[in-house]
Amino acid sequence: MQGQRIGYVRVSSYDQNPERQLEQVEIGKLFTDKASGKDTQRPQLEAMLGFVREGDTVVVHSMDRLARNLDDLRRLVQKLTKRGVRIEFLKEGLVFTGEDSPMANLMLSVMGAFAEFERALIRERQREGIALAKQRGAYRGRKKALSDEQAITLRQRAAAGEPKAQLAREFGISRETLYQYLRTDD
Repeated sequence: MQGQRIGYVRVSSYDQNPERQLEQVEIGKLFTDKASGKDTQRPQLEAMLGFVREGDTVVVHSMDRLARNLDDLRRLVQKLTKRGVRIEFLKEGLVFTGEDSPMANLMLSVMGAFAEFERALIRERQREGIALAKQRGAYRGRKKALSDEQAITLRQRAAAGEPKAQLAREFGISRETLYQYLRTDD
């Protein structure tokens, strides 16, 4: 059964050109996420998983666009192929059908492990660069969501028992950010 060719693209804040990932590739429908690869809860990925049918082919530029760790990559490939969906990775030149040879499974594991390793190296270099910039006084980190006065007011009102969800809405921050402010005293 010949189905549709469906494209999946993920761009991060550092890579804002989704068109280059699948340029000159004929596809019937395209799903594009603007999110980190480490986050498997991506709306367009979920939409694509719900959209594909048996006989379809999902086309992805490279393995690291689908997942950043080996476990998630294997899980997604297996989820698709079990439903009779082929998955094609252009950069690596690999296609998985669910009837894959032991060599194909080995390639998935090796290539996925390389993508995960590369991501770890990037994070390590980023941490080293930030540490060096801090030593030089050139790195100040992200701008704080609240001023010092707002943070004090937030802590006082939370301590007085005001609902945290209401405070987060009022201050225009997420509840997680609110809890971070409540855990710190600076």
